[in-house]
Amino acid sequence: MCSLEQFKIDLKAVTDGETPFQYELDNQFFAALDDAEIQEGSLHVSGSIRKTTGFYEFQLCISGTVQIPCDRCLEMMAQPIETESHFTAKLKENEDSSEQDDIIMVSENEGVLDISWLIYEAIALAVPIQHVHQPGDCNDAMMRVLTEHSAARSSDADANNKEIDPRWSALKDLKF
Repeated sequence: MCSLEQFKIDLKAVTDGETPFQYELDNQFFAALDDAEIQEGSLHVSGSIRKTTGFYEFQLCISGTVQIPCDRCLEMMAQPIETESHFTAKLKENEDSSEQDDIIMVSENEGVLDISWLIYEAIALAVPIQHVHQPGDCNDAMMRVLTEHSAARSSDADANNKEIDPRWSALKDLKF
């Protein structure tokens, strides 16, 4: 089991200027996260923290592959990931501080920011909405079943289109 402790950054210990960091993510990283939809992958994360007056600017560069199911045949496929992410953190002095949507507020008493879920979200957002194998790489058995059901559905639609209710036919004459 991967320990997520390495992803906890003590903001109070970050020195002025730029501080680089690197992580190698594997299946254990995804297993350690609760409720992660992506469960397998091999990725390299390189990033840096730049401390400025009162703010911490994070830059992440993530590259590698994740294993996700193909939308067409449901077999696992390797999806390449290449993304950059930027976010800002700030230590808040007390509980009455106003929240800002674009800045991650960290309690000054604690001073620790866990970036594991932020890294995961950057990976998940880099996965395309539709992910399918390259043509010819899908599972042949599943593609045969899909083709059979698609043909049956289209033939049912053709049969339904031949018989039109006479009430709807009368509406065709009312075109503008």
